[in-house]
Amino acid sequence: MRAIIHVDMDAFYASVEQRDNPALKGKPVIVGGHAQRGVVVAASYEVRPFGVRSAMPMARAVKAAPHAIIVKPRFPAYAEASEQVFSIFERYTPLIEPLSLDEAFLDVTASVGLFGSPADIARRIRKDIADELKLPSSAGIATVKFVAKIASDLAKPNGQREVRAEETVAVLAGLPVSRLWGVGPKTEEALQRSGLKTIGDVATKDPEWLEARLGTSGRHLWELSQGIDMREVVPDRAAKSVGAEDTFEEDLAGVETLKPHVHAQALRVARRLRRAGVKGRVVQLKLKLSDFTLLTRRTTLREATDDGQTLYRTALELLERSHEGKPVRLTGVSVQLDEVPPQLGLFPAAPPRTAKLNAALDRIAERFGSKAITTADIAGSDAPDGDEHRSERPVDKDKPKR
Repeated sequence: MRAIIHVDMDAFYASVEQRDNPALKGKPVIVGGHAQRGVVVAASYEVRPFGVRSAMPMARAVKAAPHAIIVKPRFPAYAEASEQVFSIFERYTPLIEPLSLDEAFLDVTASVGLFGSPADIARRIRKDIADELKLPSSAGIATVKFVAKIASDLAKPNGQREVRAEETVAVLAGLPVSRLWGVGPKTEEALQRSGLKTIGDVATKDPEWLEARLGTSGRHLWELSQGIDMREVVPDRAAKSVGAEDTFEEDLAGVETLKPHVHAQALRVARRLRRAGVKGRVVQLKLKLSDFTLLTRRTTLREATDDGQTLYRTALELLERSHEGKPVRLTGVSVQLDEVPPQLGLFPAAPPRTAKLNAALDRIAERFGSKAITTADIAGSDAPDGDEHRSERPVDKDKPKR
């Protein structure tokens, strides 16, 4: 029997803002962008009673809670906190399946002998997060992923819930059918037309009866209602590329305005490459224009690299060739990793002159943070120079995003 923990940070972005600015503690906080075109990135629990939720249009959120405090998102701060959270996870198990920046499944089946029961492990993880990062989190513990996710939702905010195998069906029974994975508005409507309003209603039906009305998904929903979920916790697969991108609060125009952002992104990608001990030759620049037109340009270097300045010069050439002066809302730099290691020569080549400099910069960043030292153009701009987002972790491009 497996032991699965689902850990979910509570109102993550808003909680980071409240932690970093004590004046916001206990206040209704909305983390969001432009009032006209932006959406709510996160809503603190103090503002949620007014109907404000993440992904809601900012205009609607402000109308619902005019007294709320609006905070612009600081993605580098959230990325740094996320890295720290996932580092805590890694103390207890290597089997970690990230779902997003702020939540993950952990398989701790093999960790029980070292750290105690699954519930004890969840308590230790949440205590580490609270003590070291001053952030709240919730956890669900079960024998399958689906039930663990349900349990963490039931435990929010800042709690944990264990659902034992023998009580799974009873715990699920009273929940609405919309809580079943794969049930969207149309399927929910079809279920309710058949008189099935709760997960318990689904559990009482024969799988064949459900299949006759819902097709192949009918048996899947019946299995979930019984707490049957055979999917394993799958850690991230090997990377094929590493990238960094930023969406701007306001559209930017002109190469000179965009250069610091592209520079910062190239440096972030290079740090990630060196941290992973990999290099790449194919450099890609991504531009999203104000009308949401997406442009991508790429080039192949003669030799694989993990040097930020090399990546920046390459990305800048792509920018200068492709930018037409139109306002830009997003830029991104990525590197495709070399899948085949280079053939070794008879005599080892001397390391490039930049290797020692990059190693020194990495040591400074590791000890004092990514903002401790940077280039003059980035320091003089609002370009973030820290790791931007968990999606910038090495990503297998053939793997569907969760």
